[in-house]
Amino acid sequence: MTISSSLNAGIAGLQSNATRLGSISDNIANASTFGYKRVVTDFNSLVLSNSGVSYTAGGVRASSQRLISESGSLVSTSNATDLAVRGRGLMPVASRPSVLAGDGNAKMMLTTTGSFRIDEDGYLASESGLLLMGWPANIDGSFPSFPRDTSDGLEPIQFSLNLKGDPTTQVTMGLNLPATSTIAGADGEARNLSIEYFDNLGTSQSVALEFIPTVPATGSSNEWTIIMRDSAQDDAVIGEYVISFNDTRADGGTIASVTTVTGGPYDPATGELIVDVASGPISFDIGEVGDNQGVVQLSDTFAPISVVKDGSPVGNMISVEVDPNGYVKAIFDTGVTSVLYQIPLVDMPNPGGLISLDSQTYKPSVESGPFFLWDAGDGPTGDLKSYAREESTVDVATELTEMIRTQRAYSSNAKVIQTVDEMLQETTNIKR
Repeated sequence: MTISSSLNAGIAGLQSNATRLGSISDNIANASTFGYKRVVTDFNSLVLSNSGVSYTAGGVRASSQRLISESGSLVSTSNATDLAVRGRGLMPVASRPSVLAGDGNAKMMLTTTGSFRIDEDGYLASESGLLLMGWPANIDGSFPSFPRDTSDGLEPIQFSLNLKGDPTTQVTMGLNLPATSTIAGADGEARNLSIEYFDNLGTSQSVALEFIPTVPATGSSNEWTIIMRDSAQDDAVIGEYVISFNDTRADGGTIASVTTVTGGPYDPATGELIVDVASGPISFDIGEVGDNQGVVQLSDTFAPISVVKDGSPVGNMISVEVDPNGYVKAIFDTGVTSVLYQIPLVDMPNPGGLISLDSQTYKPSVESGPFFLWDAGDGPTGDLKSYAREESTVDVATELTEMIRTQRAYSSNAKVIQTVDEMLQETTNIKR
């Protein structure tokens, strides 16, 4: 039994060292593969008998593990959509065939790096056919609330290959109206301001605002009338509002109340009023009641401080950028930059438990634990680095050293088998 167990132990040693040689070969072959995570093979002894009378050799068993949590060094590239995760976390991707199947069942896979470029269908795709996934933005660049423990909200990142323009839906104003224009004896001169907006066809239009002070017989009225006209409707009046301002020490110059004559109602909690231009409703944020932001009345100067609006004219997309927080931005030849998607980073308790797939991709498993989609740079995750790729985690010198050790161990186990064979041959000769 002891001689036979020695033979079995030798065979187990050959098999285990062959497994280790396989992992070493894989590592060396992928030493230059971006995003490759090296595989290590460990040996575990098998104990069949440990009595003092006789000993039965159990041999050895090999177990291999891919070290997914290890990070390779980052190298710079010249492509803005070459991406690498700097720190913990993985990017969501999907295979091109599963996305183009159109059944909504594209399975999320994960990767730490990729060279993505816009393909013929507008998808941000890698050379191996992986499509980068992200959450789509609203038309104003904001993001709705997506589920974080499932991939249901993710979509393949796709760009329009045609001319593109966005209509204006939101305008935020900051300006000062002269308080001296509302005192008795003032000239009552109106102040005018024109705000450009873009209609549904990307054409430039404008809303003309006329600020008319109320001049009282005595004292100060602290009151202005705003008349709004739309150029797309032959300067038709689309809104008229009467604004009263505070003159108290605590709230001096801020909006006290807004009375609607025509147009949409004013919301004192948000500071917004909505008027209908020819292409649809536009929300104007003039400031909340008691807020010193927005439209105020101070001193003797009419000063349009800032006008911020969404929307853009029709233009061609000339480039794509991804910032460290995963926001995908399209840059147009009109000078407009639009946020279109956000790439989350996926994290789980045990990255080593992920199932390895082709092209340096992985998928969650029971062993990896439940995953969570974080904003890049939040929680335990790192951020995204553009113009960069992650190198392989393989050190060729270490692998060659391990190969020598494995070859020696393999030869030794083969010698054990040869010795057992000779001993069995001797036993056979004695019986003769």
